[in-house]
Amino acid sequence: MTSINAGTTMKVKKTKAPTPSVGIGRTKKVATKKIGAGGVRTKKGAIGASAGASKKRPAAPPLQPSSLAKPEQIEKLLAMDAQEAKLTISDLVHHAFGERLPFHDGITKPHTASSTRDRAAAAADIAIACRELGATVVLRRYGVLDAVEKMIIPLGIGAVFGNADGTNPGGGMRKIASTASLTSFNNTDNTTVSSGDDRTNATDSKRGKSTPPNAREGSLLLLRALCQIVGKSAEPYVVPLLAAAIDEAASSNGAVREAAEDTSVAIIKLASSHAVPKLICPVLFEALHSPEWRVKALALDSIAQCASKHPAKVSKLLPVIIPIVTAQVWDTKAQVTKAASSTLLAACNTNINPDVLPAIPAVVNAIVKPAETLKAVDELMATTFVATVDASTLSILCPILSRGLKEKNALHQRKCCVVIENMSRLVDSPEAVAPFGPLLVPELKKVAENVQFSDIRDAALAALNALTKALGHADIESAVKTIMQAEAEAAEAEQKRIQAERDAEKAKEEENRIREEEERRQFREAMEAQRLLDKLALQEEEEKKAEEDKKKEKQKLSTKSAKGTCQGCGLKKCKKSCLFYVK
Repeated sequence: MTSINAGTTMKVKKTKAPTPSVGIGRTKKVATKKIGAGGVRTKKGAIGASAGASKKRPAAPPLQPSSLAKPEQIEKLLAMDAQEAKLTISDLVHHAFGERLPFHDGITKPHTASSTRDRAAAAADIAIACRELGATVVLRRYGVLDAVEKMIIPLGIGAVFGNADGTNPGGGMRKIASTASLTSFNNTDNTTVSSGDDRTNATDSKRGKSTPPNAREGSLLLLRALCQIVGKSAEPYVVPLLAAAIDEAASSNGAVREAAEDTSVAIIKLASSHAVPKLICPVLFEALHSPEWRVKALALDSIAQCASKHPAKVSKLLPVIIPIVTAQVWDTKAQVTKAASSTLLAACNTNINPDVLPAIPAVVNAIVKPAETLKAVDELMATTFVATVDASTLSILCPILSRGLKEKNALHQRKCCVVIENMSRLVDSPEAVAPFGPLLVPELKKVAENVQFSDIRDAALAALNALTKALGHADIESAVKTIMQAEAEAAEAEQKRIQAERDAEKAKEEENRIREEEERRQFREAMEAQRLLDKLALQEEEEKKAEEDKKKEKQKLSTKSAKGTCQGCGLKKCKKSCLFYVK
């Protein structure tokens, strides 16, 4: 007999598992994984998150009309009277917002859900009607723009780019709302197109959006159709709504985000160059304060689009654009960082100085990557300054030169001093270099006083003298004194502003405290009055109950009932045979 103990080994024959099948004669393919372009493991055929984010969407195709696509349909619209045309436009607006027309279609009539193609066709029809009947008639008299504003900015243009968590409360458009608002175009003959109150679709509740995404997408498609079909006559009406279009880029609905991007591109493409410095750029700068990263990325792309379409206007705004865009390079989102880098390069390429133009890629790379500062300084050292240096050129070069002066290597500081000296001799006016004086003069003074090598100190003094003359001062001391005085005044003004904000906040808190105390006092008085009323009511109820008890007790002792009849014989006048008979 065989015994089995701890040292016994047994051999088991392995059998091959059958291949799983799906259907008849088909084997199931196991999804393999590979590394995407951005270092994210994805399934085969899928695009990694960072790889997909780096690819931009292609240009959107033009919108095609549906009910006004043929000439005879347009002629029929032109033949309508004002009331009939207004009703037709109203129906198209409802279709563009993805809403049903219960009085036309019937409440119980089966219908298909509105799609993006249907809403785009209705938006194109409205744009064609606007082109044929006139932008003022359709947009203002028929109230189409009022309906659009109610959908995409129900709280007003001033609430755009805002949130409720404190980073940008109440919206950042309040200070420029008077420029961008369409409500100032009041018209006594304006009849607003009423939109449905059905709010059953999903909304961006965390962003305070109370309108359905279909309506917001339809509004954006309508603005885009006005830009593409109507053209310049629609510019005064659609350009002020650029802020609302960019704000919709943060929507949780993908179709709304795509419509927002396409609409913002169409609006900037339609806008004239005069709108860039006064209306478009302030809106885009304010959008960069939004807490949503998609809004920031779209705003940066819009600045780059302005740079390619209106380079002359953007070149004059470089002293304002470069600091604002540079701050976005250090954003935590990679998409915003990449968009800021490309926007910075596009904006700097609008500079018209031919001497600096070859070194702009290196300078922009140094702004994005501080470790590349020395390479940019070497590029500038090889530059021969011949053309006049204006404020836009200084805004590109001064941040890099200021950073180079802070380097520990004295040779690198000398290179920066040489570039500053050559550049300062060709400055066109003291007003152009005045904003950059506080950035360079203190650093040059430190190099001239602290570096131990005499040739580098001489280079710093030469650069300081040239910069002092460019600033319009007679000597270095007066320049330093003026700059320090200006810095002190600016610091004092900033302290006053901060103190004023604190005082306003304290006053508001005190007002809230007084109001809360008054509310508490009124509440206590109301509660005391209610307590007294309850006490009086209770006393009245007790007195009434006591009175009823007395009546019942008296009734028990009486020979007569409540009706006045005798309780013995039941008659009002007792008989002689009754026990309660009284003579």
